[in-house]
Amino acid sequence: MKEEKHLTFVVETIKEKIKYRENSSSCPFCNREELTNIIVEDGPIILLENKFPSLADTYQLLLIETDKCSENMTTYDNAHLRRLISFGINHWLEMDAGGDYKSVVFFKNHGFLSGGSVEHEHMQIVGLKNVDYRENIKDEIFEGIEIYREDDCLINISTLPNACSTEINIITKPRNDNFITDNLPGIIKYMQKQCSSYNLFFYNWKNSIICKLVSRWVTSPFLVGYSIPHNSDRIPVIAEELRQYYE
Repeated sequence: MKEEKHLTFVVETIKEKIKYRENSSSCPFCNREELTNIIVEDGPIILLENKFPSLADTYQLLLIETDKCSENMTTYDNAHLRRLISFGINHWLEMDAGGDYKSVVFFKNHGFLSGGSVEHEHMQIVGLKNVDYRENIKDEIFEGIEIYREDDCLINISTLPNACSTEINIITKPRNDNFITDNLPGIIKYMQKQCSSYNLFFYNWKNSIICKLVSRWVTSPFLVGYSIPHNSDRIPVIAEELRQYYE
């Protein structure tokens, strides 16, 4: 049997979400007393069901990162960021191990070009009932020019990126949440000098926990029309500039 490769948008739910946002003048994640279907809270961190689940055959969760609209991953103190990343990875892996889904994805949108619709910082955990994201992944998207290594954990820049020209991989084997956390802010700050939008994608891949940081630009027509990704002739330059952070 052919594996399912597509997700289906529920258009009516998307319309409801747009209407809700148009009729609301305040941030939906700041109005905490109005949040519903909360699963667990850890101080300012909240995991809850998505109020507008716009994808069929999925279970969509939102992870609200902070109780302050003005904060983000580059301004959180280290203790909060460590708490947040471990919280998210724990719930993602627990959901993935439960056996109810073909696979579970964990990611973050930041900025207009990332696919995000709410500025208040949050991440998403989504259980996919019919799609295994690992079927679309190749080892090569995690390989590239090494930037920094600490024991078996490393940071590199993809030379054969999955989609976009600048993809930074934080690879931990075995799992090391603190290594991911402690390196995120600096890399995000560097990437935002070139582009304000980015994504974080997490992978449970061949006994490694990987966080991929992707700068987001307008999507290439070669990728949209022909599934041809692209890299950049600046990849070695970017690698060298990032190495300077560790000297």
